[in-house]
Amino acid sequence: MGTDKEAELAVGGNRDSDSIEALAASAEAYSAPLHRKLKSRHIQMIAIGGIIGPGLFVGSSNALHIAGPAGILISFSLVGIIVFFVMQSLGELATLIPVTGSFTEYASRFVDDSLSFALGWAYWYLWVTVLANEYNAISLVIMYWTEVVPQWGWILVFWVFFMALSMAGILVYGEIEFWLSLIKVISITIFFIVGIFISAGVIGPQKIGFKYWDDPGAFADSINGVANTFVIAGTLYAGTEMVGITAGEADNPAKAVPRAIRQVFWRILIFYVGTMFFIGILIPYDDKRLLSKESKTAQSPFTIALSDAGLSAGASLINAVIVVAVISAGNSSMYVASRTILFMARNGKAPKLLGRVNKAGVPWVALLFSNLVACIAFLSVSKAAGAVYNALITLSGVATFIVWSTIELVHIRFRNGLKAQGQSVDDLAFKAMWYPYGTYGALAANIFLIFFQGYTAFLSPFSASSFVINYILLPVFVTLLLGYKFFKKTKWVKLEEMDIWTGRRDDLVPAHGDALSKKSGMFHRVKRVAVG
Repeated sequence: MGTDKEAELAVGGNRDSDSIEALAASAEAYSAPLHRKLKSRHIQMIAIGGIIGPGLFVGSSNALHIAGPAGILISFSLVGIIVFFVMQSLGELATLIPVTGSFTEYASRFVDDSLSFALGWAYWYLWVTVLANEYNAISLVIMYWTEVVPQWGWILVFWVFFMALSMAGILVYGEIEFWLSLIKVISITIFFIVGIFISAGVIGPQKIGFKYWDDPGAFADSINGVANTFVIAGTLYAGTEMVGITAGEADNPAKAVPRAIRQVFWRILIFYVGTMFFIGILIPYDDKRLLSKESKTAQSPFTIALSDAGLSAGASLINAVIVVAVISAGNSSMYVASRTILFMARNGKAPKLLGRVNKAGVPWVALLFSNLVACIAFLSVSKAAGAVYNALITLSGVATFIVWSTIELVHIRFRNGLKAQGQSVDDLAFKAMWYPYGTYGALAANIFLIFFQGYTAFLSPFSASSFVINYILLPVFVTLLLGYKFFKKTKWVKLEEMDIWTGRRDDLVPAHGDALSKKSGMFHRVKRVAVG
């Protein structure tokens, strides 16, 4: 009898032990940190991948159609300057405090928790929209080869593919981005070389030169065209700030982040402004094959230029590169959206379930949720693809300017906090160039573009649909901010109480300690600009 009781107690004890272990495992799933496995080379290529997306190959088509060759050079150059200073600000913060929440967390610690709430949801929305854009873009591009499979079929195929890819873990993500970004860099470089030969008449039926700048002209719609492409430029540049998110999963952000930030200017100049220059001289802005509101299918300006030069095989190859770019961008979109909503969930700003990770450190619930919302891409099946693409681009572009404005505001507050707490700027491993002028100038420029990019909606006749698309995010953002502030009673963070210490990794080797950075030969300079 005693033996039976002892056995019963033992079984009960085992059950209690199992229950405790199960509860502990469940709790750990909501608090376990993400794995820090990204190497310096991964960060460098992710920084490039954030710039060279499918928008550069496809979205640039719409930009050329709207603004003309001179117009896109102006808009992309000006926005590129803004991006440079935004990245300088983010680099200073992410090098010192490399956390997965990045600027969303900085907003809470340096400004107001309500700003962090609004920013987090806006940034998550931005990347879900970008992901939807990728689904729409890849379905359009693949239809260059065949229309046997309907558009919704391709969207579904890649929906499953991106979901499976994202579940593989951070190291797999880093490796995939490294090689896909390398393919994109090599492909664009080859296109630049071929573009020179096409323009000079060495390849193709005629010498082109700058004749399309005369006929049909350098500007498609004067200043209006330039204004309308600011938002496209903002969307296509979106992703440069991704370095701030990846810093939280880097093994040595003090080395990797500054190196990536310092190369941003040259990558923007070469890959973006360079691309706009070449497509502007090789294709007239009134070419009917360019993506526009009337488009039902779309061709990349790269594809058009090579096809017109008689390089049909090259055109198919470029389309294959665009597919690679979409896979890269879709992979990155899933990564950033999931990490953003994970931070929000773990800080009470989103449903707790979204903060769950598996044993591999993958936020699988956040990934699934973000990918499900990106199914808005299926809307393109029932409308002209070009119209849907334009609307999604505009919405995500405005969100980009809001995010960049907040990054600059956070940086200004951080510097003021350092001063108020008696900390020296000289102790920072990376200092933003031309502070405070660059930071304040970029903040003012971003705020200006938020309102200026949609001014054409007010021209006669007034366009209600354009007005809504261009400005709907502003009242939504303000409502999120004020609503959270009202219900949570949040307060503006005082400079003296600002948390500028949590999350620092002072044990790491700074960028200037890296022997590679001392190599200054021509080969090493080119290598650092191209691949980090």
